[in-house]
Amino acid sequence: MTQPGTMPAMTKEMQDCVDACMTCHSVCEETMSSLMQMGGQGQMQVMRALMDCAETTRMCADMMMRRSPMSAEMCAMCAKACEMCAEACMSMPDDPQMTRCAEACRRCATTCRAMAGATM
Repeated sequence: MTQPGTMPAMTKEMQDCVDACMTCHSVCEETMSSLMQMGGQGQMQVMRALMDCAETTRMCADMMMRRSPMSAEMCAMCAKACEMCAEACMSMPDDPQMTRCAEACRRCATTCRAMAGATM
């Protein structure tokens, strides 16, 4: 039982999801930087996916940490953004940074899907 005005403790699953979101956010930011250094206009679709994923994962982690009542819905949206980003990154499978980003996105999508179905 929690005292009035206090938040319930974060579950291990919630903490794992927050950690996955923050890792994914960081890797997406690093990947955007890497992609900008490569140059070329042909990668705009990948860049948009990276931007959407980076922002969504950050917001999702924030909402879970403050126990927002909309966390489950945000986790579902985050999982979708991560899946789209992983797919976009795999359009460049020979680039190690893109592969690393796709892996982080897939892990985050898995934890977010689990949280979307959980009662928070």
